[in-house]
Amino acid sequence: MSDLGERYGEHHRERRDEGDFVFVPERIPYFVEAIGRGKRVLDLGCRSGALTRHFLEGNAVVGLDVDAAALEKARTLGIEPMQANVEEPLPFEDARFDAVVAGELFEHLQFPDALVDEIERVLRPGGVIVGSVPNAFRVQSRLQFLRGKPPEDDPTHLRMFSPTAVQELLRGFEDVRIDFVGGRYARLSARLLARDLVFQATRPR
Repeated sequence: MSDLGERYGEHHRERRDEGDFVFVPERIPYFVEAIGRGKRVLDLGCRSGALTRHFLEGNAVVGLDVDAAALEKARTLGIEPMQANVEEPLPFEDARFDAVVAGELFEHLQFPDALVDEIERVLRPGGVIVGSVPNAFRVQSRLQFLRGKPPEDDPTHLRMFSPTAVQELLRGFEDVRIDFVGGRYARLSARLLARDLVFQATRPR
């Protein structure tokens, strides 16, 4: 796990300013509203807490990531750090959390279905999952493909998600909601031009 954490740390240092910013900040209000306050929250792939800090107030938040250095930054914000690999069983008992966050995470995984099963396990009945993935089939990605280039330029992205694929991934949940956010021209056609898909759903009671 240390090797994986170091590789992700290097990736963020080279490409993402160490991950200390929120990619597609238009996601933030959706996450804050879905989580609320007075909740036990698990943020998967939290890194240094750049997104987590926006829903930290009034909640008890555990941040899980493979990158130990990033987690030390998260700790200074008041986030309880947990170093672990989301591709392995989550190190928590059943029904521990009221909300689980998976922001820009599923596209990095070999087996996102396995993680969704684990999320359902650690959520209490009626608990909420909220997260986001890149809108992989937006026009910009399609044009890249037509030019003979990869639709995504991030080498850590292993999966591409459409709204239908997100619905299928969350098939065990209720009240699934998917919104299109981000992108300069998204107002013209959100489905075709938005950068991200933001989703939320509820674990059945």
